[in-house]
Amino acid sequence: MKKILYKYQIAFLLGMVSFASCKKDFVNPNAPTSDQAYSSARGLVGINNGNQRIYSLGGASVLYGLVTANAFTTNEVILRNSGNVPEYQFSLGGASVDATNTILANIWINSNKVIYDANSVIKAAEALNDKAYASGLIAHASILKALALGNLSMLWEKVPDTIGKNVTFSDRMVGFTKSINAIDKAIGLVNANPISSNYTYEAASGIDYLNTLYALKARFLLFSGKNDEAITAANLVDLTKKSTFNYDAISPNPVFTTATATNNVYQAIDSTLGLPAALAPVAADGRIAFYTSINATVSPRFRINGFYNANTTAVPIYLPSEMTLIKAEAFARTNNLSSALTELNKVITKTAAADPFKVGAGLAASTASTATAILEEIYKNRCIELYMSGLKLEDMRRFGRPTTERKRNFFPYPFRERDSNPNTPANPSF
Repeated sequence: MKKILYKYQIAFLLGMVSFASCKKDFVNPNAPTSDQAYSSARGLVGINNGNQRIYSLGGASVLYGLVTANAFTTNEVILRNSGNVPEYQFSLGGASVDATNTILANIWINSNKVIYDANSVIKAAEALNDKAYASGLIAHASILKALALGNLSMLWEKVPDTIGKNVTFSDRMVGFTKSINAIDKAIGLVNANPISSNYTYEAASGIDYLNTLYALKARFLLFSGKNDEAITAANLVDLTKKSTFNYDAISPNPVFTTATATNNVYQAIDSTLGLPAALAPVAADGRIAFYTSINATVSPRFRINGFYNANTTAVPIYLPSEMTLIKAEAFARTNNLSSALTELNKVITKTAAADPFKVGAGLAASTASTATAILEEIYKNRCIELYMSGLKLEDMRRFGRPTTERKRNFFPYPFRERDSNPNTPANPSF
């Protein structure tokens, strides 16, 4: 506990640059100057820890926003109280989700903040004499940067080209490419200079840096349509290892505190996990009981469980089984159906006891034989295995699911961006 508090004190006292300006000019006259904040290795690890806090902690965090926006839009959850305006907008979908939505604004502003600070850490760390410590700083910053860039690219049609005033925008695929480039640079540095134990001791605990870099690379390569490269990256991930954002009673799990515990914002939809009847999990699927619990006395009957069931429950940055499903999909899309089915069945037959996070279907193997059938099974199992992970909207578009199964394709740009940047693109129609 003392270690966590110490890290966050460093983060706020030394590392953080305020993001009060809606123009992404992240400067606070009362905070340390950039030279002061970035002048020491201790200051840099504080900035990384603070950046992770912005990404993963609290109801305004990127993580809460990503999970919530995705879960409503893809029908994974149901609204409990229409007085929660941004969640209510998501529950209605379509034009009801507008540029006033504060959850979208939090994702947008805080993702840009994370990218800005990560870039600053990476630049400063490159000048350090201790290259093993610098590797840790750069790996940590690059993971947060890649996640933030990836999230912007999953939720919006176009992403900012840089951080600053009146920035221009590019197609979202450019965002995935930038994520992959940042990851590749970090992987090269870590392989050349393995991360020192001094860095992992001082940094926020939970992240397996090298495995996470490979896992995020595999994810964003798949989203970019680079199937062979995605297989190569996924094969480099040690599937026995965990990588998580950790929480405690002082710094609690944001979805649990905001939604699960209150029963006043949203809850799990039901045992379908938001899938249409033809794709819904069978009753014997062990993942239903992992991701949902039952309240037999107070409505609603189905409740959020899984990675959002307690204050202290850690949230995976990726699931090892995501890598297996990435390989299955990539093999299927390159017409290697035998390998695709083999990888898919590793997930379908996996028991909870065999999984690092205890996520397991425990079902009989699939006998799908055509590319269409195998891809549908892969989509179904991604939706179940990765429930409430924030990835489903991207999956729905990539697998060509009917628009009637979701409430939006992409989101409108927040007013805070549009009001300060004349280059903000037009909002999508759906």
